[in-house]
Amino acid sequence: MSDNTINLTPKLYAYLQKNSLRESEVQKSLREQTHKMSMGQMQISPEQGQFMGLLVELLGARKTLDIGVFTGYSALSVALALPPEGRVVACDINVEWTKIARRFGEKAGVADKIDLRLAPALETLQMLLDQGEAETYDFAFIDADKANYPLYYELSLKLLRSGGLIAIDNVLFGGKVADDRVTDINTATIRALNAKLVADERVSISMLPIGDGLTLARKR
Repeated sequence: MSDNTINLTPKLYAYLQKNSLRESEVQKSLREQTHKMSMGQMQISPEQGQFMGLLVELLGARKTLDIGVFTGYSALSVALALPPEGRVVACDINVEWTKIARRFGEKAGVADKIDLRLAPALETLQMLLDQGEAETYDFAFIDADKANYPLYYELSLKLLRSGGLIAIDNVLFGGKVADDRVTDINTATIRALNAKLVADERVSISMLPIGDGLTLARKR
């Protein structure tokens, strides 16, 4: 028993992956290719992808949002967990990164589940609302530009049904949110959003020390 979250040493982290991770060959290949890129650190960890897949299964999700696709590991993890009729509306603006995401979605046989929208995510989310899709989504994952996190959260909350779940990435932001001396716009925005979420009565929340910090917010 412990009243604190255990520190994951490299040895213990390797044990966790060996005894928990069920990663497909396509996911592993995508992760390894992305890791070689100069921006590879933007990719979520495989255990986080698996956790999100489990959440999607528990929700019985059919309609999901992926805000910030990068090379597609999060969208792929969710798509693999969705039923045949499920879909991921995947939002990004980077053509080169999402070419990789498309290729691996095809390799995994889930390309038909991933609806890639190459446009600013705020525009895509508002378009979905304008098309009458409010309160019809089951799950949303936010992992894009930090300055717009508060807007992504509000729009996602409108699109989610009651009981739906938002997963917000990077909420610990490399530990910078806990250091008041750090005041850059991205850190300040994440810090302010965290403070907002803990007081937001519209949702039930839990902040988890997985990856760079993941907050789950369930719409009441």
